[in-house]
Amino acid sequence: MWVAALLLVTLLGTGVVFLSPNKYAGKLAAAISVIPAVGSLYMYWVYLTQYGGTGNALLSPADIAFSQQIPWLTLGDLQVSYFVGLDGISMPLLVLTTVLTTLAIVSAWTPIDERQSQFYGLMLFMEVSLIGVFSALDFFLWFVFWEGVLIPMYLLIGVWGGPRRKYAAIKFFVYTNVASLVMFAGLFALVFSTDLTSLSLPAMAEAFRTASGLPTIAGVNLMTISFILMFFGFAVKVPVFPLHTWLPDAHVEAPTPVSVMLAGVLLKMGTYALLRFNFTMLAETARALAVPLAIIGVVSVIYGAMLALAQRDLKRIVAYSSISSMGYVILGLVAFTPYGMGGATFQMIAHGLISGLMFMSVGVIYNTTHTRMVGDMSGLADRMPWTVGIFVAAAFGYMGLPLMAGFAGEYFIFQGSFDAATLGGAAPVLTSLAMFGIVIVAGYLLWAMQRTLFGAFSLETDYEVGPAAFHDVAPLAVLLLLVIALGVAPDISFGMITDSISPVLELGGGA
Repeated sequence: MWVAALLLVTLLGTGVVFLSPNKYAGKLAAAISVIPAVGSLYMYWVYLTQYGGTGNALLSPADIAFSQQIPWLTLGDLQVSYFVGLDGISMPLLVLTTVLTTLAIVSAWTPIDERQSQFYGLMLFMEVSLIGVFSALDFFLWFVFWEGVLIPMYLLIGVWGGPRRKYAAIKFFVYTNVASLVMFAGLFALVFSTDLTSLSLPAMAEAFRTASGLPTIAGVNLMTISFILMFFGFAVKVPVFPLHTWLPDAHVEAPTPVSVMLAGVLLKMGTYALLRFNFTMLAETARALAVPLAIIGVVSVIYGAMLALAQRDLKRIVAYSSISSMGYVILGLVAFTPYGMGGATFQMIAHGLISGLMFMSVGVIYNTTHTRMVGDMSGLADRMPWTVGIFVAAAFGYMGLPLMAGFAGEYFIFQGSFDAATLGGAAPVLTSLAMFGIVIVAGYLLWAMQRTLFGAFSLETDYEVGPAAFHDVAPLAVLLLLVIALGVAPDISFGMITDSISPVLELGGGA
C-alpha cells in the first residue's frame, strides 16, 4: 500500500494546488511534496533494514518490496493489472524523484511569479507520473505513467519558458512521443510473437528469455530488431548521440526548476528503461551488441563534452555535459559486470543530484544577474559567496572529485568496463577514451568558473548583485550534502543496487 499512498497523496495534492490562490501555491506545493519525500525516505530505510539482499523485481517476483497487485483490465488475451513494487534499482530512483521535486519547488519561489497555481500543480503532477514510472511492474500501467510525464513537461516549458519556449516544447514532445511509438512497436512485436497472457513485467521478462522459433525479417531475428527499436525509443529519452538535439533547446528555454527535474530525473527514465527492458528482458541480445552500444556511449561522452566546451551559455554548458554523463551509463550497462552495471545505476543517482545542483546554482545566479552568458559577468564570488562556493563544489563533483558521488559512479563504471568480457579486446580502449572525457569536462567547467566567478567584478547590466535569499541557497546546500554523503558512503545505495543487479548479470553471463 505504500506506493499507492505516495501516488494518491501526490495526486490529491496536485488538485489542491491547482485550486489554491497563486500567492499560497508555492508554499503549499512545497509542504505537500514533503509528504512523499518523507514517505519514500522511510521506505528506503525499511528496505535497507528489512529487505537486505532482495532480488530483481523482474526476475525474482517473490522478493519484490512494497508489492501490490490488483486486476484491472482485459485487453483481448492479455491481462492488465495495477501492479507496483520496488527493488534495489528502483528504490534509489524513487527517493531521488521525491527529494528533488521538493527542492525544485522551493527553488521556484523566486523565478516563478505568474500563474503559480498551475505551475506548481503541474510540478506535482509530474512527480506522480515519475513515481509511477519507477514503481510500476505492469507494462500498460508503466506506459500510462511514462507518457504522463510528457504532458506537464510540455506545458511547463511551453508556458513558463524563455523566448523560444514553444519551439523547444514542441521539439521535446515530438522527439519523445515518436520515440515512444518506436519503442512500443518493438516491444509488442515480441509480445504478439510469444504466448503471453499478462502484461506484467516479470511475465514479459520470462517469456522473452525463453522465446524460441521467432520469425526473421530480411535475415535478422525478431529479437534483434525489437532490441534495436526499443533501444532507439529509450535512447532518445536518455539522450545519446545523435538523438540528443532536443535536450539543449529544452534546457535553455525551460525555467530553472523544470531543468532541474529534466536533468535530474527525466533523463534517468531512459537509462532505467534500458536496464529494465533491453538489458534484463533481452540480455543475450544486449551481450551480442555490446561493442557497438559501447561505442555509442563513448561517442556520447566525448561529443557531449566537446559541445559543452564550445558553449557560452551556462545552461547550455550543463545541458551538454548531461549528454556526456549519460554516455558513461551506457558504457557501464553493456559491461555486464557487477561494478559496470552497478556503477551505471549508481551514476544515475549521482548525476541526478549533481546535475540538479548545477542547474539550480545557475538559476540562482541568473535570478540575481539576469544573464547566463559567460562573457557578460565576472567576479561573482565577492558578491554571492555562498552560491558561488556551492557552484564550485558542484563543478568539482562533476569533474569526479574524490569523496563526491560523481567520483564513485565513474570509478565503478571504469573498473567494471576496463576488462569486461562482453567488450573483448576493445574494453581497455573504449574505457580509456571515456576516461579522457573527464579531462574535457574539467576544461570547460574550469574555464567557465574562471570567467564568471573570479577576478574583478563586472556585469553588463544595471541589476544590483548581492547574496541570494536563504530559500534560494538552502536547496543548494541540501543537494551538496547529499552529493557528499553518497560520495563518502556510496554503499548507502550501491549495496542494494548490486543485490538487484546480480540476477541480470547471471542472464548476461557476466561475472
